[in-house]
Order: sequence, then C-alpha cells, then structure tokens
Amino acid sequence: MKYAKSASLVLLLLVVASCGGREKFVKNPLDDIIRDMPADRVFSIELYDMNVEGNFFEDYFHQYRIIEEKTPGQPEERTTEWMQVSESQFQKHVEDMGMELASRGEDGKLVKDVSPPGYNNYVGNEKYGNWVQRDGGSFWEFYGKYAFMSSMFRMFTYPVNRSYYNDYRGNYYGRGRSYYGPRTTTGGSYYGTNSNYNRTSKPNSTWSSNRSNFKNRVNSRTSRSSSASSRTSRSSSRYGGSSSRSRGGGFGK
Repeated sequence: MKYAKSASLVLLLLVVASCGGREKFVKNPLDDIIRDMPADRVFSIELYDMNVEGNFFEDYFHQYRIIEEKTPGQPEERTTEWMQVSESQFQKHVEDMGMELASRGEDGKLVKDVSPPGYNNYVGNEKYGNWVQRDGGSFWEFYGKYAFMSSMFRMFTYPVNRSYYNDYRGNYYGRGRSYYGPRTTTGGSYYGTNSNYNRTSKPNSTWSSNRSNFKNRVNSRTSRSSSASSRTSRSSSRYGGSSSRSRGGGFGK
C-alpha cells in the first residue's frame, strides 16, 4: 500500500513537472464579448471580480461588468457569468479589478487601455456632464438625468479631478499604458485591485473574500511565472547573441 501511494505521488510529480512551462490554452473571453457586440454599439468592459480554483492545476476566472448603450445615450449595465481565462491573462490583469479593460466610443474606436471606469466614454463627454469648480479644484459632475452614473462609477466618494483625467488622456490614452490614478497619501493607487476604491465598492467580492494567504499564494505564483518568463527571454537573447558572434568569428577566420 505504501508503495502504491509512493508510486502515485511520483506519477503526480512527473505530471506536474511535464506540464511545467506549458499553459493550457483558454480563449480570451474579452475577444468573444467584443466580437458579439453590434459594430455600432458604445460599450465598456470592466473587470468586476476574479477567482482561482484548484491546487496543483489552477483554473482562473474573471467576471466582467459591461456598460453598453443598446439605445444611444442610455447606458445600461450588466454583470457576466464567471468566464475562464488563461493563466497569462489572469496575471496580466491581477492588479486591474474594478478597472476598464476595453471600450468603444461614439467614434467607433476600440480602446484596450487599462483605465479607471468611465474615463473613456463618459467622463469629459459634455453630452453627459461638465467640469465644475469646487473645493479649490475642477471636478467632473454628471447632469441630473445621468446622476445614476455618479453612483455607478462611485464619483460621490471618489470624485474625478480634472488633473487626473488630463493626465490619463495626455500620457496614457492610446499608448498601451495602464493608468491607476494619482498616488494616495499612504502610497497606494487611487484605482485598481488593492485600492480603497475597489475594496469598498465590492467588499464581499469573491476575490476580496478569499483568505489573505490564498491571494498571496496566487500572487506569488503569478509573480514567479512572470519572472521565469522574463529570465527565459533574457537567456534566449544572450544565447542568440553568443551564437551569432560565434558564427561571425568562424567566418572571419
């Protein structure tokens, strides 16, 4: 019996080792959501919640909030079911809970910058609101008929200062860079997975409800995977460089 258990353990370890470095292919659900949207529809997709299941072979999941205008000028929101994502996709967005991952505006342009919710289609859009002066600064305020959007984007508690918006539009929009807002007084980010904005907006989310050690294990694993990938890339680069120099030396002699 002990031998059988040992053999099973060895077999399991061999399977784990053989799978090392191989990522199970999982189609990005964002691509499917975008593909299924009517070509002229204004929408934005936010990362609403995250989860990881399993021990040796983890499965990764996202849940999205979609804001779309089935009728122009009338935004509606809905939350998707849980959708499986690849490990690399999970790693890519592990800091992006509560953030917008993709959007399409009235101009038909598809944007895949990671940005604060509402920054692409609604904040700064005079169709929905305007900038008002208060407390020594300029802040975005929705018109009365769109006041529900202030609640949707939690702008009563976390107002959007015009300087934040200008920073995003001037230095991040369309450049493939993620924008998490200004640094807080405690050194954290205004938006994103570990921000107060996200934690207080969904205190009972699946990700927030997981024990700290579970989240640390996942974050540690994804960090190690990213580091290993980076080391492999650098190693390949060095190998390629030395191989090229060796061939060059041979031809030179």
